[in-house]
Amino acid sequence: MDFNTEAIWDKARKCEGLPPDLFRLDACGALIMRDKYGKENPYGWVVDHIYPKSLGGDDNIENLRPLHYKNNISKADDYPSYTAVLKYDGNKGNIENVRNLTVNKRVREILKKLYS
Repeated sequence: MDFNTEAIWDKARKCEGLPPDLFRLDACGALIMRDKYGKENPYGWVVDHIYPKSLGGDDNIENLRPLHYKNNISKADDYPSYTAVLKYDGNKGNIENVRNLTVNKRVREILKKLYS
């Protein structure tokens, strides 16, 4: 599948103290690097379907976000709540941090309109 990875990258949060053209934070708070797209790397990331394809989601840009590949694996096809496994700690880089997260309300409302 061809994605506009630049548009998806732009959806990641900027990380204070790091150049935003190289580093960003995914929705789970893990640090990702722009040039590590598709790589199983400490800062590798993939395109996540927030509302999973298995539930009827598609490649609409509103449904796509960058996610560290390990957070994407742990999220699997869960929606709206899911498990994250990595979070950025400025001193130590990405660290294991298992926790349950929920897609934010604004995004859930957008996706509900798309996939109801």
